[in-house]
Amino acid sequence: MLPDDLLEDVAHLFSLLSDPTRLRLVRELHAAGELPVGELAERAGTSLANASQHLARLTQARLVLRRRDGKRVLCRVEDPRIEQLCEIMCASVQDRLSPRSAGVT
Repeated sequence: MLPDDLLEDVAHLFSLLSDPTRLRLVRELHAAGELPVGELAERAGTSLANASQHLARLTQARLVLRRRDGKRVLCRVEDPRIEQLCEIMCASVQDRLSPRSAGVT
């Protein structure tokens, strides 16, 4: 059983991943491995400024790692378990939305 202080940390992690833009950023990083911030923003369908704000929160929580490469800032997912978490949640959502699980035949 998790102590309350760990439950707070878990709730914070879920709150970070509850934003669709942050999920798109994480999804694109999982697909590509590592991307420059500008390209990541474009792939996620958001502005550079918006992506930077979201990446700052993900970086602060140690979900994303940023490193400088000359003039570029490259990002990658720091914790590979986040991909597993996203896959589990996506599968759960898809199962609940499928006609079979809704009782439709």
